[in-house]
Amino acid sequence: MSYQPVLTARLNKIDPISLRDYESHGGFEALGRAIDLGAERLIEIMRQAHVLGRGGAAFPAGIKWKAVSEESGPKYVIANADESEPGTFKDRIMLEGDPFSLIEGLIIAGFATGAEQGFIYIRGEYPLAIERVQSALNSCYQAGYLGRDILGSGANLNIEIRKGAGAYICGEETALFESIEGKRGFPRIKPPYPTEAGVFDCPTLINNVETLLCVLPLVLRGPNWFKDVGPEDSPGPKLFCLSGRIRKPGLVEAPMGTPLRDLIYDSGGGVSGSGRLGGVLLGGAAGMFVTADALDVNLDFASLREIDAALGSGVVMVFDTSVDMKPVLKRIAHFFAHESCGKCYPCQLGTQRQMEIVDRIAANKTRTGDLMLLTDVGKTMADASICGLGQTASAAILTALERFGYDEVKGEFSRFGHRQ
Repeated sequence: MSYQPVLTARLNKIDPISLRDYESHGGFEALGRAIDLGAERLIEIMRQAHVLGRGGAAFPAGIKWKAVSEESGPKYVIANADESEPGTFKDRIMLEGDPFSLIEGLIIAGFATGAEQGFIYIRGEYPLAIERVQSALNSCYQAGYLGRDILGSGANLNIEIRKGAGAYICGEETALFESIEGKRGFPRIKPPYPTEAGVFDCPTLINNVETLLCVLPLVLRGPNWFKDVGPEDSPGPKLFCLSGRIRKPGLVEAPMGTPLRDLIYDSGGGVSGSGRLGGVLLGGAAGMFVTADALDVNLDFASLREIDAALGSGVVMVFDTSVDMKPVLKRIAHFFAHESCGKCYPCQLGTQRQMEIVDRIAANKTRTGDLMLLTDVGKTMADASICGLGQTASAAILTALERFGYDEVKGEFSRFGHRQ
């Protein structure tokens, strides 16, 4: 059965800063429908559809929405557009090409939870996205989609943009809160959780851009439609960031659970370079490498857990057999050593030690016990770091060394590549 994109349906078909264009292509129909349904029914639809967060953690969005809706006092809704994961570009494309859709999704989230203030946190390296989202916000205020008594519903919501300064750690939700509050982007200890005490210590709903985009077709088509797209335990449409040694790189929308083989060879046109698949990095720098023998795995949360991999932010980075993987791993190690915020000791020191060992691997100057030490450092970071940065900083490096069969003596990967 062929799949017709819904999240990206308006890309390259509308003027992204024209509200009239957006409305003529179905824009704000979901908001009208959401108001008719009411807040309680909206949250129940989110729960029935089993919408899992698209930012990487895969937490059920309906549970977040319900928890915030049940809190009292001032509440906030936040769209996390601090797209910092190397290899990820889906948020940027959607914000630049269809900014109204994110705003509509955030308005619906605010209506459902009773929040009256919202933020869209966008990384500062996305100037065009910031410009277009701000233009769209201005148009929404003028048209009555934002402000007081939205569409006569009695709901009030104001949304502002907050720009990040390029810190990877601010993609972590609590560090993002600190940044919005004007503080240094350090992650907070949990609990309390954001649904109880988030930004400004108020109940806060924070969702990834793609999660909020999924709200629009869900509201219009219903939970049964959403559950029919993809597997039962990981349903719905998914945005994949296809990059690397691929003939047709770019943003691909496909049902959750699409086989990796289909994404690479049908959507991506096959492997470039040598034309032979070496391996794939799933989920970005904080993700995991899989071998070419994993081509038939389905790209959904549950299926990837079965092979000890993760979907993460939707990165599918392809490497052909001509790639020297050691410089790739060196770059990943340097990235995490640079981006560690330093708040917790396991990550602060662990990313530095990891970088030093990977530097020796890249230079073919390993010492006796380096691989064992690297594994110990990685496990310590995973177990003892207080946020996802340290917990995943070693995943890509350790999976590459293990699954591609790194030989410490020869300094090469014995299992890198698909055996025809």
